[in-house]
Amino acid sequence: MATVELRFSAQPEHVRTARLVAAAVARRAGVDEAVLDEVRLAVGEACSRAVGLHRSGGIAAPVRVLLTEEEKQFSIEVGDEAPRSVPGDQSSGAPGGSDDLDAEGEDDMGLAVISGLVDDVEVTTDESGGLIRMTWPTTPATLPS
Repeated sequence: MATVELRFSAQPEHVRTARLVAAAVARRAGVDEAVLDEVRLAVGEACSRAVGLHRSGGIAAPVRVLLTEEEKQFSIEVGDEAPRSVPGDQSSGAPGGSDDLDAEGEDDMGLAVISGLVDDVEVTTDESGGLIRMTWPTTPATLPS
């Protein structure tokens, strides 16, 4: 199991680098060429979302991207450290102003885009942050004869 870990400060200009690294590692892992644009776009969306959450929350911690090549699949995890209350938990004390509703709408839109690009996506959030895990099938590398 080969793994590449990327950490970058929550600056929008670093998202492009994360996209390029993800596409290069996905290609090497055996993800179909026809899917690489989807990988690039999904990683860009997930990283942009994490950067936005960090910046709006004043979080100095880096955004984490973990790229893992397994036997028949390739996965990318994008993690943030923006605390969120568990859905349905109204006791968090978080303000409920219109800015929060706008941020939630943008967050939902980003997740909808990712879900449209990736068949196998898992989103988890808790009080310590969030994680988006995206998985694509790989084809075994064939050696030239």
